[in-house]
Amino acid sequence: MKKPYWLDKKIDLEKNRGIKTLLRGLSLSTVCENALCPNISECFSCGTATIMIMGTSCTRLCSFCAVDKSKPLPIDGSEPQRVKEAVLKLKLNYVVLTSPTRDDLPDGGAAHFARVVSAVKSVPGKMNPAKADVHGAIAPKAASNRVKVEILVPDFCGNEGSFDVIAGCGAGVVAHNVETVPSLYTKVRQGSDYTRSLGLLRYVKRVSPGTLTKSGMMLGLGETKDEVFAVMRDLLGAGVDILTIGQYLAPSSKHYPVREYISPENFSILEDKAMKFGFKHVQSSPYTRSSFLAADSI
Repeated sequence: MKKPYWLDKKIDLEKNRGIKTLLRGLSLSTVCENALCPNISECFSCGTATIMIMGTSCTRLCSFCAVDKSKPLPIDGSEPQRVKEAVLKLKLNYVVLTSPTRDDLPDGGAAHFARVVSAVKSVPGKMNPAKADVHGAIAPKAASNRVKVEILVPDFCGNEGSFDVIAGCGAGVVAHNVETVPSLYTKVRQGSDYTRSLGLLRYVKRVSPGTLTKSGMMLGLGETKDEVFAVMRDLLGAGVDILTIGQYLAPSSKHYPVREYISPENFSILEDKAMKFGFKHVQSSPYTRSSFLAADSI
């Protein structure tokens, strides 16, 4: 299908160069590159990126995804420190961490997520500026805030021990994307299970009510509007706070084909509908992605 005019975003390779050089020097990868995200130039030019831990090879066979499917390498124990160094060098106050699905690991990588989150949260954030009170006196600067962390995690094969680790790791936002409607799972998300994904989100919210939970959907895979509304209700029933909705763009002709291009107007209608359903924050547009402008949602 020919892309409509509203999907004409161009990637500026020059804007990507600086952050790519820094991350390569630390042997770190981003999901922005591995998943061929169309927002990469905007994020990289602002000095932000979604850091992909535990390698770049996924053990699942999702037909929509560009992430590599070769055999994963063992986890590198130095990775938490290298991620911390990247956060320091990029002077980030908000960090998004994700990973490929690692079904080859007993805990799916949950403990490694916790180690990286702990390392990142040890980085002080920017100092709050001094402010004058009503009498004109200058109050001392507030104590340094810690860097805020969002994690976008796989489903850990439904392992509740892994869910416990994730719920207690200290991340301010735990995200897990259902990606599409249940009727398309066998075609689009081989090896995944819709009910299992809802179970992870529900478990995290029950065990850690103060943690924001987040999920995302792609549209244009062949879903119906009623199916989309049904997923919204399921996510709310699982206690999800934040919803992202974006247009699916096939990475290549070998991936699952785009069935429909959704207009910006219809994405806006869906955003209004989702907010009326009761989500705390919704991002819905053709170029919305789970981690794009993530800090704006809290």
